[in-house]
Amino acid sequence: MAVKGIKSQPPKQWVKGNVVGSGSFGIVSLAMNKCNGELFVVKSAPSGNAMQCLEKEASILENLNSPHVVRCLGHALSEEANGVKNFNIFMEYMAGGSLSDVSDKFGGILDESVIRLYTREILQGVAYLHRSGIVHSDLKCKNVLLGSSGNVKLADFGSARKLKSPGGDCSNEKSCQTLSGSPLWMAPEVLRKERPDFAADIWSLGCTVIEMASGRPPWADQVFDPMAAIFKIACGKDTPAFPADLSEEGLDFLRKCLQRDPKSRWTCEQLLTHPFVSKKSSGTCFAEDPEDSFSPTSILDVNDWDSEMSDGSESPDGTEFLTRTPFSMPPRKLQHRLSDLPESDNWIDVRSD
Repeated sequence: MAVKGIKSQPPKQWVKGNVVGSGSFGIVSLAMNKCNGELFVVKSAPSGNAMQCLEKEASILENLNSPHVVRCLGHALSEEANGVKNFNIFMEYMAGGSLSDVSDKFGGILDESVIRLYTREILQGVAYLHRSGIVHSDLKCKNVLLGSSGNVKLADFGSARKLKSPGGDCSNEKSCQTLSGSPLWMAPEVLRKERPDFAADIWSLGCTVIEMASGRPPWADQVFDPMAAIFKIACGKDTPAFPADLSEEGLDFLRKCLQRDPKSRWTCEQLLTHPFVSKKSSGTCFAEDPEDSFSPTSILDVNDWDSEMSDGSESPDGTEFLTRTPFSMPPRKLQHRLSDLPESDNWIDVRSD
């Protein structure tokens, strides 16, 4: 399949592989550059509302340049064999898959030393977005991808919003009226459909730390009915339960994130100085500058690739993991794994006006 007009040295001749996941408003597939064997992923959507949303995502991604955000290789229209035209976003391939996948592969719970590492890099990515006037709006383990050297990057910008100012004025009024994201990770004010602000991402970050530390969604033991949960989060006084095994530094970090009043939440810059993620934190070896991190450039860079991917995967990357995937808690059976929760099938991402 030949595609023209893509920015940032995109593949001119490429072939689409198996579907490896789904993202906001698009299907994600593995792809290969036929000229050099390079692996990448392509997020595709047909004509209609999904295409318009994917075009918006491309316009945001193509203006971002950070080692903490998945790299966009460009976009283009293509025509399938059946004549259907797709809008495609081309993005770098992250060998480790999503943090949700990694957690599942290593027993459901990540070791706190790794959580500190990942949280710091997620924070650096969110700080970059906020400096660029962008709210991610859908932070969770599924939307954070892992490289083979342990570096993590933010992905899936289908719910992202561009703000005019830190006060939360949207550059597009319609986007202010759109509720999108994953309800259990959403800030109370977002579920109340108030104007979005950067503080909403801080709440979702706290929920993501809970997810990494417990292997379960936030609110997992506190709510069971989707509609009741939305009302509880939006209008109640509670916060999601904190993992009992987290250190006092980790618990304090969560308290700084999960303030129901958005004005009381710490900013990214403040959180980066917190002992939980600070380089001065004892017992934690922080990675080198992500600029030096490795990203595979061809199929030869990948070990133990599993060609039998499931088309039903919900990971934004969905790839199998290298044997050098970094430190985590040894695998062990959990009584309440996310995959074992019958209620989890009832939860959906919200994409409604």
